Amino acid sequence: MGEETMRDRGDSNEEAEGSEKKGAGATKVPFFSMFRYAERGDLALMAVGTVAAMVNGMSDPLMTVVFSTVIESFGAGDNSTVLQRVSKDVMYYIYLGIGSAVASFLQVLCWTLAGERQAIRIRSLYLEAVLKQDVSFFDVEMTTGEAISRMSVDTVLVQDALGEKVGKYAQLLTTCVGCFAIGFIRGWMLALVMLACIPPNILSFAIVARFRAQISARRQASYGEAGNVVEQTIGAIRTVVSFNGEKRAIALYKTLTKRAYKATVLEGAVTGLGTGGIFSVFFCSYSLAFWYGAKLIIDKGYTGGQVINVVFAILMGSMAIGTASPSISAIAEGQSAAHRLFETINRKSKIDITNTSGIVLDDIKGNVELNNVFFRYPARPEQLILNGLSLQVASGTTMAIVGESGSGKSTIISLVERFYDPEAGDVLIDGINIKTMKLQWIRGMISLVSQEPLLFMTSIKDNITYGKEDATLEEIKRAAELANAANFIEKLPNAYETMVGQNGAQLSGGQKQRIAIARAILKNPRVLLLDEATSALDVESERVVQEALNRIMVGITTLIVAHRLSTVRNADCIAVVHQGKVVERGKR
Repeated sequence: MGEETMRDRGDSNEEAEGSEKKGAGATKVPFFSMFRYAERGDLALMAVGTVAAMVNGMSDPLMTVVFSTVIESFGAGDNSTVLQRVSKDVMYYIYLGIGSAVASFLQVLCWTLAGERQAIRIRSLYLEAVLKQDVSFFDVEMTTGEAISRMSVDTVLVQDALGEKVGKYAQLLTTCVGCFAIGFIRGWMLALVMLACIPPNILSFAIVARFRAQISARRQASYGEAGNVVEQTIGAIRTVVSFNGEKRAIALYKTLTKRAYKATVLEGAVTGLGTGGIFSVFFCSYSLAFWYGAKLIIDKGYTGGQVINVVFAILMGSMAIGTASPSISAIAEGQSAAHRLFETINRKSKIDITNTSGIVLDDIKGNVELNNVFFRYPARPEQLILNGLSLQVASGTTMAIVGESGSGKSTIISLVERFYDPEAGDVLIDGINIKTMKLQWIRGMISLVSQEPLLFMTSIKDNITYGKEDATLEEIKRAAELANAANFIEKLPNAYETMVGQNGAQLSGGQKQRIAIARAILKNPRVLLLDEATSALDVESERVVQEALNRIMVGITTLIVAHRLSTVRNADCIAVVHQGKVVERGKR
């Protein structure tokens, strides 16, 4: 698009700092809202996985009971009796091992499958949501690099939070509850004293979890900006190389990743201190527990096995809280990532390509009219681009739009294509406001050829058929002939199956432009929009491309944005645009 559509990005470091602040204050979705896209099969998997996690979680509390029984057996009777009792008691370990193996298998399998299925669904919904957004969304709210980063990074975080980490958390929660229950049943006095060790544990965990969630959001924001730098640099590698911009790109990337690195180091320090504090509390708890347990054996008739059972049950329950920290942190990160993804998924586009409502005609003649149109770009709301512009293009005629840079020429093309809607005024085709027409249908009637056409990294044939998916080979060749591209295509080793490279790098500018024209022709449009389609070409390439354009413009309503006289020479009418208005109009 023209110069009017460019975003004013400002200094790169300021942009990165702004994103970092934005990430630091990122909000989260409620836990159960993360599962909003779960289907019945996912719910069944999660139910089985939860039951298995609870069974698996009870293995540790039951192990403390078996352990205390074995301890009691060591001091009971003579040697032969001890061996018999211990042999009988240790069988319970085998039973627990078998049950834990089966439960652990079902827990991990079911939750991993459920998380993967939902993550795939979220990825698809996110891509669909991004593709149906209006162009202003990419001007203001999200860059392509951010969209790709969220697709590759945030979906992984959500998948982790929806999958095994939830099963692990359910397991550890069951372990905690089961251990506390057994501890109080076996010796409530000792268990009650040991509860004094729990608040410091929980406090350490809560502080760690909170700081990790905040630091993670900042780290992901930095990685998103870094991914944006890589996407822009590699996507424009020829420009970067020609201006010796490699060092600048590397420096900016290092700056952003350094911020992510600092956030990761800080997260590691917080986690390390928190984990150290938790284990410090554990060992102090051992000291208190065994000292008080000895007093209870003397004063209250507790047994050694009973004391061991209570101590290990309470401490194991406390340890389960600390062990759950990585799972809770992963879930918290997933909630933050889900908020970013769901915000885009739930965003209602002002210009929605998936909207099936609207007028659909049998055909259109191609009369184009802009009536008293006012427009500002969302990225620059302070600058009025079109100021009451009115323009009429009769069916089958060619209108050339000329004017100085920034006058609003390319904006007219964008409004006719309905990339944007005007603030005021109407854009009409055959006297009907295009807002009332079915968007996908009306865009099917319009073809756009830009100054720098984008070719996809596939074959020439696939690039041409992008304009019409069900096109036959004869139609493709016919379009290539009309675009004056058939001769050079057939001379290539693989003809129409020749790969064009990234952004068409294997072809010259004129060849790319002619393929883009063939793609536009294949749609059989009623309205053709040419946004400085030959301005970047050399004289010979311009002559060839212009011949192709002159051939296809016959009988098609055509709007040409141009600077060169050779481009507008064959136009039926020329309109001069100045400061957002048509100031002069006349025939050639």
